Amino acid sequence: MQNDKLKNYLHLHLLVFIAGFTAVLGELISIDAVPLVWYRMLMATILMLGFVAVAKINIKIPLKSVAKLAFAGIVIALHWITFFESIKVSNISITLAMFSTGAFFASLIEPIIYKRKIIWYEIIFGLLIIVGVVIITNSEFKYLNGIILGIISAFLSSTFAVLNGKFLEKHTATVISVYEFISGVLFISLFMLLFGNGFSKEFFVLSLSDFGYLFILASVCTAYAFIASVYVMRHISPYTVVLTFNLEPIYGIILALIFFPENEIMSTSFYIGAAIIISVVMLNGVLENQKKRKSRKLLQKNSQ
Repeated sequence: MQNDKLKNYLHLHLLVFIAGFTAVLGELISIDAVPLVWYRMLMATILMLGFVAVAKINIKIPLKSVAKLAFAGIVIALHWITFFESIKVSNISITLAMFSTGAFFASLIEPIIYKRKIIWYEIIFGLLIIVGVVIITNSEFKYLNGIILGIISAFLSSTFAVLNGKFLEKHTATVISVYEFISGVLFISLFMLLFGNGFSKEFFVLSLSDFGYLFILASVCTAYAFIASVYVMRHISPYTVVLTFNLEPIYGIILALIFFPENEIMSTSFYIGAAIIISVVMLNGVLENQKKRKSRKLLQKNSQ
């Protein structure tokens, strides 16, 4: 029993490591952010549909639900586009530090979606995160575009996560992901046809290294990571999963320093700002867990 628990914890940290490695792949892939996300979502969709076929999963849902999931698919596509574009115009460290602000945005979005009051400490945490962002911006102003794109990416990611929390009340994670990925591919395709250069011959010409990195991104970092995270959540509490995934920026920044030391060594002020943001995110996770435990105990007491 203890060995199984240890295996699941190690598996969880492997998934967080993979999430951090996503940013490294974004730097290694030479194509622009929009086609990068199109290839990622298309490859992941094909792999997901293969999984659905093998596992014989029923993915039929009402048209109204399809429309809602399609909207979320567009949100995640835009999140990934702004995420990878932030890496390309700045670097991995800046992008991941800004991505950590997602917890702040979630604390603002959740009360709207779930119709609850904003908690006092969420406001304080939000102010501390703003302080961290200001410190980073002042010390790394040359990466302003990357900072803005990273914050937009964090906001979109938080919106997507909160929406998915609602969808999970009615649908399985597999069904949700399939429809979201398909809608994301269709949205980017339409965008490129209307506002981009469309699908020229050059679009489909990929270097061997780009294709390899894209396949790793779509298979290991997307399809496998999704399926494995669903499995892990059956054996580890959601709180532990969420809190551990907050380590993603730390893993990602360490990986960036290993792979790209010439571009990723930042000023002392950057690391102070990043430390403030990540620490606040971790503390928020701890307090959220305590709050949920108290709510469960109160419910159990009232039901007795």
